[in-house]
Amino acid sequence: MHVAQRAGVSQSAVSRVFSGASASALTVSKVRKAAEHLGYRPNPLARAMITGKSKIIGLVVAYLDNQFYPLALERLSNALKTQGYHVLIFMAPNDEEAVEQVVHDLMDYQVAGIITASVGMTNDLTRRCADAGIPIVMFNRGQDGGGISSITSANVAGGAQIATFLVAGGHKRIAHIAGWNGSSTGRDRRRGFIEGLVAYDMSPTAIIDGHFDQAIAAQATRDLMARADAPDAIFVGNDHMAFAVMDTLRTELGLSIPKDVSVVGYDDVPLAAWAAYDLTTLRQPLNRMIEATVDTLLGQIGDASRPSQKIEIEGPLILRGSAHIPKGWTQ
Repeated sequence: MHVAQRAGVSQSAVSRVFSGASASALTVSKVRKAAEHLGYRPNPLARAMITGKSKIIGLVVAYLDNQFYPLALERLSNALKTQGYHVLIFMAPNDEEAVEQVVHDLMDYQVAGIITASVGMTNDLTRRCADAGIPIVMFNRGQDGGGISSITSANVAGGAQIATFLVAGGHKRIAHIAGWNGSSTGRDRRRGFIEGLVAYDMSPTAIIDGHFDQAIAAQATRDLMARADAPDAIFVGNDHMAFAVMDTLRTELGLSIPKDVSVVGYDDVPLAAWAAYDLTTLRQPLNRMIEATVDTLLGQIGDASRPSQKIEIEGPLILRGSAHIPKGWTQ
C-alpha cells in the first residue's frame, strides 16, 4: 500500500510490476523508484505460499564434475529467466532416498515445475509430484514407462554412428568404456554402439562400465591395453571419461593417439576442442535440448492435461584429431 501511495498508482499496478505482468514503462519506473526509496523488496516465496503458485523452477542435478552439466545449467537458467522464471538448484546423489528428499524440499518451496539432470525418478515420486500439480521434465536422462517427459540426444543413433565411423576407419578391435549402466544414457549409447557393430558382423572387443567416473575410466584403459587383444579403438561413453582415457594412454602407457589407438567421446564439451585433447566426439545438441526442455515444462505448467512426451534430438559427429578419419568423411 505504501509503495502504491508514493508512486501514485493503484495497488493492482504495483502487483503487476512485481509479478512481471504487463505494465507501462512509466508505471514500472514509478513503482520501482518508490519501492527503492521505501526499502521494499517483494518476497516471491511468501507470495507463492499465499497463491500456491511461484515463478521458481527446481533443478535437481547429481554432479557437476562433467563439464556438460555446468554449461547446461547456465543455459537452462538463462532460458528460464527470459520466460520470467528463476531457478532453485539442489544437488542430489543418484540415490532414490536422496532424490526423494530433495524433491520433497522443492515441493515445500511451491515450485512451479522441476527439471532433473542426470537424476532418476521413481514412479511413486513421479505420481506424487503429479498429484501436487508439479510437472517434471528429465533432462539428458530417460525413464522407462510413461508419465514423465524426457529430453535427450538420440543416444542409440549416436552410438551406432560412432560404430560406423570406427569400422570405416579400418579398426578391427574396438572396445567400449561405457557410461553407467544404471542410466538410460549409458545403456542407450552402449546399445546403439553394439547394434552398429553387428551391422558389420562385428562385436566389441570388450565393454567395461566406466560409471561416468574418470578414475574408473583410467583403470579400465589400463586393463584394456594389458589384454593380448588390446583394442585399436575405444569409444568412451562421455568426454569427461575420454579425457582420462587419453591422459592414461599417452602419459602412463606411452601410446600415440590416434597412431596406436583411436579415441572417440560423447558430448562435445568445450575442453574437447582444446589442442591438448582435440577429441573426436558426438556432439549433444545442447541448445536444442534446452529449448525443448523449457518448452515442454512451461507447456505442462500452462496446461496440466498436456501429455508427457519423450524427445530425442540427433547430434553430429565432430571430427578432430583423436581418431583416424576414414577416407571420404568430412565434417
